[in-house]
Amino acid sequence: MFYAIPLENKPSWRNPPWMTVLLILLNMLVFWGPQRSEENGRERAAGYYLSSVLPELELPPFVAWLEKTDPKRGKLARRMLADEDNYAQLLDGLQNDKKFLSRLQADQVVTPTAPRYDEWKRDRRQYEAMLPAPFTERWSHDHGKDPEFKPWTWVTSAFLHANTGHLLGNMLFLFLFGFSVELALGRGTYLSFYLLGAVGSSLLAGWAYAGKGGYGLGASGAISALMGMYAVMYRLKRIRFFYQLFFYFNYVTAPALLLLPAWIVNELMQHWLGGQGIAYMAHLGGLLTGAALMTGALLLHRVQTPDTAAANAPEPDRFPLHVAAAQKHGAAMQFDKACAEWRAAAALRPGDTDTLRAWFNTARLQPASDDFHHAARRIFRLPATEANTLALQHASYKTYLDQAKPGARLKPDDMARLARRFARIHQFDDADRLCAILLKTAPDHPELADTLSVCANGLLHAGQRDKAVGLLPHLLRLAPNDMVTRALQRA
Repeated sequence: MFYAIPLENKPSWRNPPWMTVLLILLNMLVFWGPQRSEENGRERAAGYYLSSVLPELELPPFVAWLEKTDPKRGKLARRMLADEDNYAQLLDGLQNDKKFLSRLQADQVVTPTAPRYDEWKRDRRQYEAMLPAPFTERWSHDHGKDPEFKPWTWVTSAFLHANTGHLLGNMLFLFLFGFSVELALGRGTYLSFYLLGAVGSSLLAGWAYAGKGGYGLGASGAISALMGMYAVMYRLKRIRFFYQLFFYFNYVTAPALLLLPAWIVNELMQHWLGGQGIAYMAHLGGLLTGAALMTGALLLHRVQTPDTAAANAPEPDRFPLHVAAAQKHGAAMQFDKACAEWRAAAALRPGDTDTLRAWFNTARLQPASDDFHHAARRIFRLPATEANTLALQHASYKTYLDQAKPGARLKPDDMARLARRFARIHQFDDADRLCAILLKTAPDHPELADTLSVCANGLLHAGQRDKAVGLLPHLLRLAPNDMVTRALQRA
């Protein structure tokens, strides 16, 4: 058993992975909606079955049928028949054995000449009336002999699950890999590739398990396609993973593309070792489909090279070319190159808030990089003449303070400016924090007195008199004749 979970990136909630969230919600809705309703109906019908005469009249012939058609299963079923606690499992096998069930319903097992035929017919009719309309079987991928051709089940089976553990495990991996791929491809292409991954998974599973019985269901094939896309998308970029190999687990930093052959070998080995109950060939089909789709997408992206065109373009045209190159590199998860292009675009239009925001959001994926600190500083130094700019500065400050590594690099001038602006928009906690840092690190800063005065005045007008008075000792030292200082003394 082998699996690996990427730990490198976190989803950006400024550009949320809505399609991934929607897919997760849809899977949960199907499972806890019609699938759960069907399961509850089957449990009620099974309860009636076990309390009727049907087990006594049907299960022994069913076991004899298995001994004739599948001796290995028949031997196990014969042992199970001795214990009534196993009857529910035998009933499940009976209901899924289409040939025996067809003979049973045609009165070829319990014949009209049987002594208890009328009693059996009554209970069998009541049991079948209690069975809910099939939902999971209708929309899952049939691996039986000579199945009905239903190509839509290549996709619909990816939204069905066997149990709660199956669902939650798949949804975890869908989120872990889905948000990165969605960010790179865009929602429309991402959804198309996800569904095509489900189709590729079903096709290989249909070939590998043809005639073996049972049904293919679960999102794991489509999720494996996302895993294949992820590995090809990052290629040789070193990503930090948590991995487990049998009973050993650890962390490793390695090129993402190395995971693709590791995953492929794992699925083949599990399949060859005879793993039961898990469609390893569906996983393999998803991995191969996803890798092929992402390879094609990357080749198409390489047809246009805006970064090369930007170097040779006339000066007035370079800004949009830098932006296009940055977006292209960002989609390919080449964050260093994307930051370089955003930096170049910001140099051409230093006051463009959209460019600075994009540079900051790209650089935050590598919070120890110089780009993250430089982009934050450029945002903090924008003229705050509009409410949108103030909101951008405050949101960027919160993100920067939380994520910057090894820590924030704020100069005293920037802290004083931000404190005054945050006081203007009533973000007093952040303004007060910046004032405290200034008092400790730059007690003689020329703008400190004005900054404290602005903050104290804002607190007074906001009705936070106690906090404003807390600044009075510092104002008495720095600006004893200031109007706000005198107002606080009177207060």
